[in-house]
Amino acid sequence: MAVPTNIKTLLAGNAVEWARIEFKETRDAEASLKTICAFANDIDNWGGGYLVIGVEEKDGRPVHPLKGVPVDKVDGYLKDMLNKCKRIQPEYLPIVEVVDYQEKKFIVVWAPGGYLRPYSSPKSMAKGEKERISYIRKMSSTIIPSEEEKRDLYNLANNVPFDDRVNHEADIADLNLTLIQAYLKEVESSLYEESRHMDFLDLCRSMNIVNTLPEYTKPKNVGLMFFSLEPDHFFPYAQIDVVQFPEDLGGDQIIEKTFKGPLHQQLREALQYIRNSVIQERVIKFPDRAEAERFFNYPYAAIEESLCNAVYHKGYDVREPIEVRILPDRIEIVSHPGADRSISEEGLRTYRVFNRRYRNRRIGDFLKEMHLTEGRNMGFRMILNALERNGSPEPIFETDPERLSFCTTIFIHPQFLPSNETKDGTKSGTKKAAPNRRTERVQLILSAIQENPQVTVRTLVEDFGISKNTILRILKEL
Repeated sequence: MAVPTNIKTLLAGNAVEWARIEFKETRDAEASLKTICAFANDIDNWGGGYLVIGVEEKDGRPVHPLKGVPVDKVDGYLKDMLNKCKRIQPEYLPIVEVVDYQEKKFIVVWAPGGYLRPYSSPKSMAKGEKERISYIRKMSSTIIPSEEEKRDLYNLANNVPFDDRVNHEADIADLNLTLIQAYLKEVESSLYEESRHMDFLDLCRSMNIVNTLPEYTKPKNVGLMFFSLEPDHFFPYAQIDVVQFPEDLGGDQIIEKTFKGPLHQQLREALQYIRNSVIQERVIKFPDRAEAERFFNYPYAAIEESLCNAVYHKGYDVREPIEVRILPDRIEIVSHPGADRSISEEGLRTYRVFNRRYRNRRIGDFLKEMHLTEGRNMGFRMILNALERNGSPEPIFETDPERLSFCTTIFIHPQFLPSNETKDGTKSGTKKAAPNRRTERVQLILSAIQENPQVTVRTLVEDFGISKNTILRILKEL
């Protein structure tokens, strides 16, 4: 049975985080069993992980040239792995594939997060070993959980993410083979060739988009979101509304466009519409130099990352669409619900955010395979970098106290405004909150210099969490 990705992608570490991949030069029964158990427990809701046998590793990265698994040992490794995995409780079997790559053989084990957590395996392979441990994955290591982590693990057992739940209102016939094959071909999975002749139910099981009970087989929510023709039939308002207000919110003119269908398709179609209808480039030529200055009203990379994040983190049990509001001086992307309670308003204001657990681990897996999102807590940084390169104002990330919604505001480049001053006297291209935040940063830097005239830019970056380029720009202006 094939895994829903390819070994080239795993070795590159682009679509799947290194923390979710473990390389083994040879088969180590005890260590491999603990790793599979840890991936199955999936304490951080990352979607489990992959074990690749036949690859030497150094500092968690593959060592080239790749060694591979000797052909005469492959069958023995597979039989031994099957026997050892039967020692995991509750019953759990990963998906295993033998892969040919660079004229060598490798064993790729996909251990998706299970929903009978917590899983446990014997502490050792010694005969008569009775102690069992529910191993977990932290960073790139398989460890024994602390007491607090054990409690987290038991809490997770009663809180299966919505996208990984079985949908009792749907049927296997609601999953579309053409959509599944198109996805497998896009991510270059070896499962694509097998899908042409294998049983459809086996294909769905290989992708973990249906449950495993033979007497009651139903699709999972994530399967319906990506591989049904009308996901909104099962998840009302699972759509993206792009609404333009040419005369601002108080005007009479509204242009509205709604995008439905499989999540990745509606996301791509909405982004293409925004790129074609909203984004503009301006070129300014100078008489004293050959190089022209080029910039956009909104950098596409910032819009793309913001909308991808909204699709990734939306609560699909909430009957509200993702809304993209396009106003004369800004774009607002609103999704429901708001940020997790672990993310503070101060963290959002200063762009210093680390989300320990993802709301939709399976949705994230599919989006990452298609390179639509990163999923490494890098979203904010990518948005900030894209805006800074374009010379655009900094964004605003907001959530309400009840955490019912989340809004990302991206301001237009000042050169695209009709004048340098707005009616209320604020600088063009910004909201009132944006210059206030800049003033706060200037005051912070001035105070630091007054306290210590020898302070370095590096120290300012570390103390205030402000980017080096922003600090250098402020210092130059001062």
